[in-house]
Amino acid sequence: MFYPSDSSLSNSPLTSRSNTPSSVSDFQLTKNFLLSPTLLDIQFLRDFSKKLDKGSEDRIVIHVNHSDAFTSGWIQEAIKSLPCVDLEGKYWEKHNVDESCYFTETCEGVEFDEWLKVCTKTGKLTSATQALNIFASVGLRSIFGQSSPCGESTLYVLERPSISFPPLDLTSPWGVPTKQEWKDVWAAWDLVTLGMIPSVMLHQKPIDLRHKCLFYIGHIPTFLDMLMARALNQSNSEPYFAQIFERGIDPHVDDPEHCHRHSEVPTKDEDWPALGTILAFRDRVRGRLLALYDDLASGKRKINRNIGRMLAMTLEHEGWHIETLLYMLIQRAGTGTLPPPGFVTPPWEALSAQWDVSHTAPSSSTVTLGPATITFGHDDCEGNDFDEGVCDQVEGHEFGWDNESPSRQVQVGKFHAEWRPISNEEFYAWWLNRKEIGLPPSWVEGEEEIQVRTLYGPVPLGVAKHWPVLTSYDMLCEYAKSKGGRLPTEPELRLFLDTYEVGFEGGANVGIRNWHPVPATTGLEANGGRGSNGGVWEWTSTPFNTHDGLSPTEHFPGYSIDFFDGKHHVVLGASYATIPRLAGRRTARNFYQHNYPYPWVGGRIVYDA
Repeated sequence: MFYPSDSSLSNSPLTSRSNTPSSVSDFQLTKNFLLSPTLLDIQFLRDFSKKLDKGSEDRIVIHVNHSDAFTSGWIQEAIKSLPCVDLEGKYWEKHNVDESCYFTETCEGVEFDEWLKVCTKTGKLTSATQALNIFASVGLRSIFGQSSPCGESTLYVLERPSISFPPLDLTSPWGVPTKQEWKDVWAAWDLVTLGMIPSVMLHQKPIDLRHKCLFYIGHIPTFLDMLMARALNQSNSEPYFAQIFERGIDPHVDDPEHCHRHSEVPTKDEDWPALGTILAFRDRVRGRLLALYDDLASGKRKINRNIGRMLAMTLEHEGWHIETLLYMLIQRAGTGTLPPPGFVTPPWEALSAQWDVSHTAPSSSTVTLGPATITFGHDDCEGNDFDEGVCDQVEGHEFGWDNESPSRQVQVGKFHAEWRPISNEEFYAWWLNRKEIGLPPSWVEGEEEIQVRTLYGPVPLGVAKHWPVLTSYDMLCEYAKSKGGRLPTEPELRLFLDTYEVGFEGGANVGIRNWHPVPATTGLEANGGRGSNGGVWEWTSTPFNTHDGLSPTEHFPGYSIDFFDGKHHVVLGASYATIPRLAGRRTARNFYQHNYPYPWVGGRIVYDA
């Protein structure tokens, strides 16, 4: 653990499994399991996944058939190069499950060929997207998937990571969050703050335009406590924390002295609350929230629109900050920030080779859209929350942020859009002759080559060349102009995403499926052009501003209106670290200053028709 002096962390789930056994008797061999294709079933895997220790090197290998026209002969050779698992020369014990079976590694038993025989059984035909959703539903994650030469089946290597997000509950995905949703977000937040920030970085700023790391560890529970107290007409649990942790900073990039209203924080490191004190407060606030859920379930307190909005807003606020803190921390990955614990380090060499082989350019680089009429936003006016006939309408309601409401019709003209965002490789070729514009902060200039930042440390540009490039609006706007195009307006990008983006449930790289971008997949005929942009937000040329009917939030005063300053632009989509609840709501909007280069935002070129 990185903070051994804090006794409050002794029971943290991040420390429950030591990397080094304390004695020989504590040592357990890594567990490997080979599953029959017929066992790709949510009910079975939900129980079976518990055989793997969370965050360990335990692995499941399963062969998934996508088509009746499959063969299994390729598996024998594929096994030899599967990363993150060693299967060659091992012996296996067969376990029957009804008419199916699985194999566990053992000292004596049958050889690997016995499992190959059961792989010829088709089981239920399952698409790659369906397989990913099944894995996510039971807390498993695909480390690597090796497809057959013709793509009719895939061999998956799975881990049980320390955290995961399941697909959205489509019955009410944007209603009042469930307790489990809170626990999933808390697990992610604790992993980032307690597992990736070493103690020496607590009082450091990974980027100059934001607070030190410790601020955010205190801000999240303080924000929840303050909004909960306000909605329930109660007192804050810790008034001093409300003074220093209420609100962070977003100063103007070109004039850092200019900043919206924010908390006044201590100027000296020794004047900040200790980490253990903050975490004890965090636990009390979480207990307060869970007690509210118990009161709502028992009928002691009645849910209403105001309380429901507070719960939705505070959960999503924590989701936003997971991503905000990560895009800060990535600037120190390899020089301070620790990799995500409980996840295997990506097999970069194998992934890079696979991306190179599978990278297929669309038959045409652009698609034509419009003219069209699209709906912006949804009807969720906070100003009506106490109105008679509205106050008690909570079940089935879709909550959002103030800038998402109300719904309104927008006309979109005809335009041409690139199928995929600008890649690192494309931007690098252009940048070589324009180095005076500076280096995108998502890159690192090494001694011999440009590298791309990841949360595991920088990787060669050759590994990340197909990923979307991440940089400021200004840089990407210059690139687009040089190609005879421009960056899209918000309505144009919204139309493209509505038409072609598949989302988390469609296999998109969001919701921490990975801790890094992947190549974009849109534009291929096999799926009607639908796919993923690789797991990044996308810039629009539309300034973030007010619109008719906007009712500014009273729960979080200034959330939107403080940034109607002509400097912030709307960004749409989601990154690889955006929680599914935010990534999946098409009305959700993000916003950054046009010259702010740190967020995980890429750009897509469009052309006038």
